[in-house]
Amino acid sequence: MAIENLFLLLAVIMVGTYFQTVTGFGLGIIAIGAATAFELTTVAIMAAVVSLVTLANCAFALPGATRKLDWKAVRAVVIGVLPGVVVGVMLLEFLSYSAASALQCLVGIMIVYSGVNFMLRPAQQSERSGDTSFFVSGFGSGLTGGLFGMAGPPLVYQFYRQPFDIGIIRNMLLVVFACTSASRSMFIGVQGQLSQEILILTAVALPVVTITTFLGRRFPPPFSATTMRRAVFSLLMVIGVYLIVTAIMGMVA
Repeated sequence: MAIENLFLLLAVIMVGTYFQTVTGFGLGIIAIGAATAFELTTVAIMAAVVSLVTLANCAFALPGATRKLDWKAVRAVVIGVLPGVVVGVMLLEFLSYSAASALQCLVGIMIVYSGVNFMLRPAQQSERSGDTSFFVSGFGSGLTGGLFGMAGPPLVYQFYRQPFDIGIIRNMLLVVFACTSASRSMFIGVQGQLSQEILILTAVALPVVTITTFLGRRFPPPFSATTMRRAVFSLLMVIGVYLIVTAIMGMVA
């Protein structure tokens, strides 16, 4: 990899790490999206690197911050993610390319609609959702992850609507993504897909992730909870638009 591409890749990982440290998600979406857009490396390599550095991000962001979490909600989400991923992968193999693109477009429209609706009325629910709702959001996250490689939106929407403190929401998301990243890393490791390039890029990125995570915890953005929610749902809308555009391009190609 050219040195300028490496520096750009590290800058992208730094931005994604900071955003994830203060919101609970975003590293994978930002890093993989930018790496694809600038053709810095392949999606497979970037996804593997993101999974490994996510573990480092969570390891430095979570200590001392997990005591007040709603562990029943976290458990329900994690239980729902695994079958969701399996169903998503099976659907991807079963559906034709045009049908998969149409489904991706529909999911993108739903995400944009949810984002617009929440940005206009960024209030939390008055009561916590039931455990079944968290299981369903976990299943939906696994499903979209298996189908499109975008597992975040259903979980982010579910958690940010709850009557929880922003910090608790962030840490719950980090715990969930730590679990999914660990599972994915072990899976590709057993398959022998952790190449030397992936391990070298991860080793180079780890100091950046560590320092950025510390800065994110020490210097969070001076925004209100309402502004943070609007920022989160703005990114969700960008993800939704991305899914719609890529789906339409795939159908007309």
